[in-house]
Amino acid sequence: MAETQKEKMMRILQITAEEAEALIAADKDIDRGKKMDFDLTPEQEKETRKYRQADRKQTAYKFTQRERKPNELKREIIDEIFGFLCENWLEIAKSGDISNPERQIDFTLKGEKFSLTLTQHRKPKE
Repeated sequence: MAETQKEKMMRILQITAEEAEALIAADKDIDRGKKMDFDLTPEQEKETRKYRQADRKQTAYKFTQRERKPNELKREIIDEIFGFLCENWLEIAKSGDISNPERQIDFTLKGEKFSLTLTQHRKPKE
């Protein structure tokens, strides 16, 4: 059986039925915007507004792309592999190109498209 809001308040807050009814009525009044006797005075309200207004500084973000250092070893490996492929297959020399100098070679061989990707693995953390 479902517990009513009044029963739940009585159980959790350990209050009487009359106190629970008064609390529910006060909640409804607050929701409707009625001024309650425990509301702040205008001076207190002004003070709270002052403390709620924090200094807000605009953060200046710089969205510049990080400059990558060139990886000369990978460039050399890609150049050597591309040179080897061009020497051994004339068709690759005509259709192939290095699409990314540190990563990928694209070529066509016997009517099929291929791409060769070089991956350098990171050093394990110690």
